[in-house]
Amino acid sequence: MSIKRNTGSIIGGAILIVFGGLALLGQLFRHFDFWGTFWPFIVVSFGLMFFVGMFLGGKSTAGLAIPGAIITVIGLQMFLQNLTGYWETWSYGWTVILFSVGLGIFIMGAYNGNTNTRSSGVRVMKIGAILFVIFGAFFELIFSAGGLRQLFFPAALVVLGVYLILSRSGLLSRRSKETLDQPQTPTPPQVPPTS
Repeated sequence: MSIKRNTGSIIGGAILIVFGGLALLGQLFRHFDFWGTFWPFIVVSFGLMFFVGMFLGGKSTAGLAIPGAIITVIGLQMFLQNLTGYWETWSYGWTVILFSVGLGIFIMGAYNGNTNTRSSGVRVMKIGAILFVIFGAFFELIFSAGGLRQLFFPAALVVLGVYLILSRSGLLSRRSKETLDQPQTPTPPQVPPTS
């Protein structure tokens, strides 16, 4: 019971520190629109609280990594959108949420030491990244006026196509299997020179 009480106090204290720190910075830098620029970090801090709860709760609370990753990544995405003013990226930004679910599953598996969960997380992250490139290319190439995104998404489509061809043809899995099958030559022990 005292562990749960301590966990709540730590999380509550961390929230107060984040809000107090942001308010203090807002007062110190009045000439700079601090709140207008950095408000997404309030969302990020809520996401990070899930990770604090996970670490304080032990391995049984590893599932907190999933909502923690989702909320943290959404906050970081909103920060980038806030900096650029390009909120239209939500048309394909939802794929980042799918990617963050995979990231949360991966972190949960890493925290528990479960390799199956980690590999499941990697698979979900791959799906999210693939959908990000596909939908991002669709919306940016058809509806965007130009800019660096006009170069990024066509290049990302080429890289994605090469990856899919290599992975489906088995070339990637064969190459990684060959490196695993190669015998490791042991290095001879170092003998210190005698004087």
